[in-house]
Amino acid sequence: LPFHDHAALAAEAAMEVFAQRGDAAFWAYHDVLFANRAALTREDLERYADDIPGVSLTRFRAALDDHRHRATVEADMDAVRRAGAEIGTPSFFIEGHLLQGAQPIEAFRTVIDRALAEP
Repeated sequence: LPFHDHAALAAEAAMEVFAQRGDAAFWAYHDVLFANRAALTREDLERYADDIPGVSLTRFRAALDDHRHRATVEADMDAVRRAGAEIGTPSFFIEGHLLQGAQPIEAFRTVIDRALAEP
């Protein structure tokens, strides 16, 4: 979102951690980012990556410098928009049904029941 100044670079950083070390490292990095949402400057992102075992900080910095994951991040955002969801709002796709926003459990039950009833 436009008001999240560092979100795009943080997403690129997370993609690079995934590229280097796979799922477990990505989720560890994800958890650090969400625990430190107010501290996502370039320097912060590098410090967090340096704490993930096996991440090459040299490769990480190069990926952020040349924005090698930007196209992937933008493609993901475009896919969300094309699907009718809003970036930044909780959105759930249940067998092709979009449930948007913070919803009560009853709303999920309704959509799930509808999906289960379909052929």
